[in-house]
Amino acid sequence: MRATFGDFTLDGDLRRLHGPSGEIHLSPKAFDLLLLLVENRSRVISKGELHQRLWPDTFVVDTNLAGLIAEIRNALGDDAKEPRFVRTAHRVGYAFAADVVDTRDASSPAIRASLCWLIMDGRRIPLQPGDNILGRDGGGGLSIESPSVSRRHARISVANERATIDDLGSKNGTYVRGERIANPVPLNDGDEVRIGSVVLQFRQPPGRGSTMTMVVDPHV
Repeated sequence: MRATFGDFTLDGDLRRLHGPSGEIHLSPKAFDLLLLLVENRSRVISKGELHQRLWPDTFVVDTNLAGLIAEIRNALGDDAKEPRFVRTAHRVGYAFAADVVDTRDASSPAIRASLCWLIMDGRRIPLQPGDNILGRDGGGGLSIESPSVSRRHARISVANERATIDDLGSKNGTYVRGERIANPVPLNDGDEVRIGSVVLQFRQPPGRGSTMTMVVDPHV
């Protein structure tokens, strides 16, 4: 996602935060937290959910979360007492308070260049030519924060206008169309892909594999 709020632009795909004076550095966990807050800006996210999303399978104390919130507020020039961006819901959690404009649309180079994409939690995630690694590690691929997902769980390979998926020895398995896979499997438009307990949908414009002009519906 790419979103603008106040004088700031947050690019989730490139993992960059820009402000009036240029790029702003955040630690990886603070960036993940800001992205979560912006993506879920319609609700308060409980401390328990944030702990689970940021530190799956790891016990941390509340001060770790409070430290990340303080880092974000400092980066945005925000004030805890009169918040413009990050609001504290006392005894519950945190919420993003500012109006956000989603600036990712069909004119985005990442969308235009993508032959196919995944839908996860209502978000479109472009798949790039070559190998796209899915797992908790991210590592330049698709980061999926879930305790049911292995660090390097599965791989989607895009080549010659076709995509295949294979499991990378994950603990909880990779499923395509409801069946656990043991070998690389071709993906078709609309296929349901399950990585551990996380469900995604594979999308590809009709007619891929032959010559065609890609048309993207920004609302899909």
